[in-house]
Amino acid sequence: MRKQDLGFDYHRYHRLLTEADDEGKRLALIDLLIEEKARDRLAAQRASDRAAMTAHTIATVLKNGRN
Repeated sequence: MRKQDLGFDYHRYHRLLTEADDEGKRLALIDLLIEEKARDRLAAQRASDRAAMTAHTIATVLKNGRN
């Protein structure tokens, strides 16, 4: 069995899955999973963008310090 992701709330999703006893609840669970994955990807992209901007700023400062 593979290690669970720290951001993946296994017990919560398991509970929601067991409660999804009709089509509407199952569709709501699917929507929730898609929404939360999209939010996680957006957060990762923002963190990546911040890191890239920071690296660019540091490179610019170091470059200007040499002149």
